[in-house]
Amino acid sequence: MPKRILKKDPINGFKEGNRHRRCNLDLAAIHPNEGSFVVFIRQSLKYSEDYSIGLRYLTDDRSKGAITLVRYNGLHGEFSRSADGHYAAPHIHRVTPDELAKGSIAPQENDRELTDKYATFEQALVVFFSDIGVTNYDSYFSIQMEFPQ
Repeated sequence: MPKRILKKDPINGFKEGNRHRRCNLDLAAIHPNEGSFVVFIRQSLKYSEDYSIGLRYLTDDRSKGAITLVRYNGLHGEFSRSADGHYAAPHIHRVTPDELAKGSIAPQENDRELTDKYATFEQALVVFFSDIGVTNYDSYFSIQMEFPQ
């Protein structure tokens, strides 16, 4: 579903703290009554390839609160702590319908996809915003980059 950014915090750039730079976005579905969302963006100041960009759905259920639907991650600076080596490669975590049915509100580590859709933080931002249907991200982020052919 198409979404629009309503607010970015901070308005310009990123906040720095706890060894990361970060910002949050408030989103709304373009069509009324289709939901509100939050995007969180985190990137390590020490290791720029270590980042996480996630989408949370804001439920009306106080017991559930926000449900993290998806996270686009970069490398975590490790060779591997898992059989698939996802700590050393760009990867995407998604919450599954089974997890939602069981009451999970966050993508679990066992549902992940290694990806070559992006290799850098800037590429991940563009792919993420495109995949989740954000129509106005270029008003908040000036991303100058090219994808490899």
